[in-house]
Amino acid sequence: MNSRLCRKLGIEFPLFAFSHCRDVVAEVTNAGGFGVLGAVGLNPEKLAVELNWINERVNGKPFGIDLLIPQNMVGKDSDSDNAELQGSVPEEHRKFVANLLERHGIDSSDVWTGKYDDRDSSFMRESGAAKMLEIAFRYPIKMFVNALGVPPASIISEAHSRGILVGALTGSRRHAVKHAQAGVDVLVAAGGEAGGHCGEISTMVLVPEVIQAVQDYDNIDVLAAGGIATGRQMAACMAMGAAGVWCGSVWLTTTEAETTPTVKEKMLNASSANTVRSRSRTGKPTRQLQSAWSDAWGVKGAPDPLPMPLQGILARPAMAKVDKLAEAGHEGAKEIAAYFVGQCVGLMNTEQSVRSVVYDFMKDYAEAVERLSATLADQAPTVARHG
Repeated sequence: MNSRLCRKLGIEFPLFAFSHCRDVVAEVTNAGGFGVLGAVGLNPEKLAVELNWINERVNGKPFGIDLLIPQNMVGKDSDSDNAELQGSVPEEHRKFVANLLERHGIDSSDVWTGKYDDRDSSFMRESGAAKMLEIAFRYPIKMFVNALGVPPASIISEAHSRGILVGALTGSRRHAVKHAQAGVDVLVAAGGEAGGHCGEISTMVLVPEVIQAVQDYDNIDVLAAGGIATGRQMAACMAMGAAGVWCGSVWLTTTEAETTPTVKEKMLNASSANTVRSRSRTGKPTRQLQSAWSDAWGVKGAPDPLPMPLQGILARPAMAKVDKLAEAGHEGAKEIAAYFVGQCVGLMNTEQSVRSVVYDFMKDYAEAVERLSATLADQAPTVARHG
């Protein structure tokens, strides 16, 4: 495609695939797009394994990595370890989750023993992220993206010194300007339709607003994100000036996805009205499938979700146990099971391979551009003269 960003990265088609699944990243990359590995939840050793696996399968094609380095979270500037953060979770919240599980027939006694979640939240700090990127920079990644907040200056500088583009997700004009001032190369304008962490402004409004906000900064490309699952949506976003699209949800119902069978089935049967924006999973607003989990946190008398990363420390092991039981056929667990997904879930009605999704995007995009081009008259319109 005739695109500055495609030329910068050496890709054929500006479809950026965010996924925690290495298979998805490799497949999109090999199909001509740009796969981005969501590395939150990994440690340096696991990250090396994942990147090595991807690198061996993409035959020199470019790919990227996404980390979560929030500007605001509990313990951001401290040296507290993960055990100390776990100890900061109030007993009231543990009891609330335990009661929720037990109402659905799930034993909660082993949830927070370390059996179901080994994530270390310290890798979300700048110092922890630097350790992750020290590993990532050993591989031929072409772009690093921060999922929450302005990337730290030290990381931007290190990436640029290696010729690696730096991206960041943004949900508002104000945040977009902060990213641009910090030296970010690629802005992912994520509308409120997006799965996972998202703001409140719709994609249709946010994308042109962000493009306008950074028009005086040289060489910044804007990707559209939020509820995008088709090539015609991609064409609409590029008609507004986007350099491409960033998609996460659409891969969750593919055959290669990490999504559990229970949740995948829920997604395939869901409509766009079956998602909610809630702080119940991470402590920050995230869009996810509506379930008994999100419902419980929204009732009167429920405790307020904890700030990041404490809510995640509370929720992750509980949801991991739920997923395990749901796959074994536990009906109560199936009612709770959910995952992050955008409002485009209503368009995700069949299970496909990743590569077929990419090719559908390409075909649908080309047809949409052709339809749009056909709306132009063969000749320049004549301006009516009056008076």
